Amino acid sequence: MKKYHLLLGGVVLALGVVLFWPRGNEEGGSKADQGPALPWFKGNTHTHTLWSDGNDFPDMVVDWYKKQEYDFLALSDHNILSKGEKWMKISAIEGRKKVKGASVVEKYRKAFGEDWVETRGEGAGEEVRLRTLDELRGEFEEEGKFLLIEAEEITDRFERHQVHINALNLEELIPPQKGTSVVDTMRNNLRMVKEQAERLGKPIVAHLNHPNFHFSFTAEQLAEVVEERFFEVYNGHPGINHLGDETHPGDEQLWDMANAIRLGKLQAAPLYGVATDDSHEYHGGNVSPGRGWIMVQAERLDANLLMEAMERGEFYSSSGVTLRKVSFRKGIIELEIAGEPGVTYTTQFVGTRKGEGAVAGEEFEVSRELQPVYRLRGDELYVRAVVTSSRDHPNPSFADQKEQAWTQPVGWRKLVEGRN
Repeated sequence: MKKYHLLLGGVVLALGVVLFWPRGNEEGGSKADQGPALPWFKGNTHTHTLWSDGNDFPDMVVDWYKKQEYDFLALSDHNILSKGEKWMKISAIEGRKKVKGASVVEKYRKAFGEDWVETRGEGAGEEVRLRTLDELRGEFEEEGKFLLIEAEEITDRFERHQVHINALNLEELIPPQKGTSVVDTMRNNLRMVKEQAERLGKPIVAHLNHPNFHFSFTAEQLAEVVEERFFEVYNGHPGINHLGDETHPGDEQLWDMANAIRLGKLQAAPLYGVATDDSHEYHGGNVSPGRGWIMVQAERLDANLLMEAMERGEFYSSSGVTLRKVSFRKGIIELEIAGEPGVTYTTQFVGTRKGEGAVAGEEFEVSRELQPVYRLRGDELYVRAVVTSSRDHPNPSFADQKEQAWTQPVGWRKLVEGRN
């Protein structure tokens, strides 16, 4: 097994190329632990359509997620919002289809009817108008049942390094800000997200996308940009190097390495991990929807409340495993797994201990119960949990993928807040 060793601030980062690692929730208990349990809302925060490099109409994409019983969806096209007039040639739309089959436009007409599909021109010049987010909201949103969240994938780069950040719940386009380094580029874009959130008086969550895409980020860079609180621990695109390689750690390893540096050296709050689809292809192809999502526990289905719950760490990420309960109170992590007949579940409690020689991403305990519990000893920088099912993922993005769920790191708050 390949190991990655790094000594930083007394924390030894020694991680093997291993697929499954875990996480937790917030310290001191969440609102969900105080009084009646709040509902869970399922959502995808990384979705592409014909507004950028996806290959289906936004209304078709939204319709798919709603029919799959998602509660909320963010359309996050590259450097564009679904606003204003945008027309596309039918020939260009059909050219994006990855496999042979029915016409994309004919499927669109069949689903929504001739009166909904707006066209202009004739022959090779015929075009279709893409529906805006406001139009989609009028067609699909239902109070308390389904919600669309305005989003953008701010798509930037520094040299070969891809710096893609999804901004959720924004209102105004944020152009890529560029920078003099990977860290500077990331910070410049996050600064604009923060400026818009403060100016508009609303929570905007920004998560760094696919850090191993072109192996663009190191653990040290992820740790250094403490303004970033979210990153994709799982992205369903098969081309983002989720597992790493012989010389690069996988995404989960990066998570532990970065959080070990943040908490062990910088005394900064850790990264939270989100799971997403990054879906582009809806007519066959291998960049498809339904692979990863987040479950947010909030008072009701409202964009601001969902973002605030995420900022508090009151969510978990999943590629197929459902958790009925995620609780952290009085130093005890408690989970309740919604078990399926004939399926077994392994929960790993993973984290990093304090002090010299600590190993980032150490496995503290393993449970095969449906209600796993971990009691913190007091020497942990943080603890998180990952639950791995024995069931194969129905739409895998890498070989031998199993269904999983990840909770957020906990046990760190006194360490960070104690220095302020």
